[in-house]
Amino acid sequence: MKLDEFGWSSSHEEQFRARAEVGLGPARVVATYTHLYRLVTPEGEVLASVSGRLRHGARGPQDFPATGDWVVAELRPGEDRATIHDVLPRASCFSRRAAGARAEEQVVAANVDTVFLVAGLDGDFNPRRVERALVLSWESGASPVVVLTKADLCADVAARRQEMEAAAAGVPVVVTSASTGEGVEDLGAHLVRGRTVALLGSSGVGKSTLVNRLLGYDRQRTLTVRESDDRGRHATTLRELIPLPSGALVIDTPGLREIQLWAGEESLGEAFADVAERASACRFRDCRHEGEPGCAVQAAVEAGALDPARLASYHKLGRELRFLEIRQDVGLQQAQKARWKSIHKQARKHRPRE
Repeated sequence: MKLDEFGWSSSHEEQFRARAEVGLGPARVVATYTHLYRLVTPEGEVLASVSGRLRHGARGPQDFPATGDWVVAELRPGEDRATIHDVLPRASCFSRRAAGARAEEQVVAANVDTVFLVAGLDGDFNPRRVERALVLSWESGASPVVVLTKADLCADVAARRQEMEAAAAGVPVVVTSASTGEGVEDLGAHLVRGRTVALLGSSGVGKSTLVNRLLGYDRQRTLTVRESDDRGRHATTLRELIPLPSGALVIDTPGLREIQLWAGEESLGEAFADVAERASACRFRDCRHEGEPGCAVQAAVEAGALDPARLASYHKLGRELRFLEIRQDVGLQQAQKARWKSIHKQARKHRPRE
């Protein structure tokens, strides 16, 4: 296999040379399992596990390979197996906060050029959910595109498109129907040879159906949504990188039931560019747009130029980001405390006896 068909470039070559050793070669992660990874190498596809050094040196889930990563691997001759020794620096990284009490990063997809935020035009239509995903998209370093699916099931496509364009200020919004093929060709500008696109969205929005349409045949398993609430079921069960006939690569992901933020304040401003632009005209530089005098954002809401639901979403996500920052600081303090406790313990162990 030729790695350039999977996005290998001169910059990756330079990164690999800095880490290369005898017997090691480059590979890309095309699928992730619980403790195994499927890699594409110049010799073909192999299953791999991480080395002990990589496992024990990891600070958290974010240091382990993710779908889309370029890695340094050692092939085991005659076994169709490999060992991953290192992960090359990521050009982009779509992450969310991992489930659980600890504030840890979970990488959903790596080295992605464009993120397709897929949302259905059926009963599960939710611009607020897309706003949340946009914050993560801007944080990732990839370019977001909102893809509205199931146009054939919507009675007023124009109205819902307008609503989504308001929620995704400045971001391209493409209306499609994977069932009929409507609008799918409009995605072609983003599906360029050697470029990687990640599909992200809730279960049942039609990600796998869209991938099948782009491939030209049914490769991905699909399921119908529940008629009772238009909510989907997981058809895709792993994050997998798939080459398209155009030469582009797509990462199909399981439906995200929950998107917990892992981002900074700057990404919130990019996702809410319309709010940020109006905020520049507020009387006070530190205006929080919560009733302060001379607030240009509140004035826009009162004038009907800004949806109050959008401002409420901005406030809600801002509170989440501030809470995340506090949790990260607490986690760092706990890690430092544990480190010094270990150092003092070792010092007492080796202290000379009187």
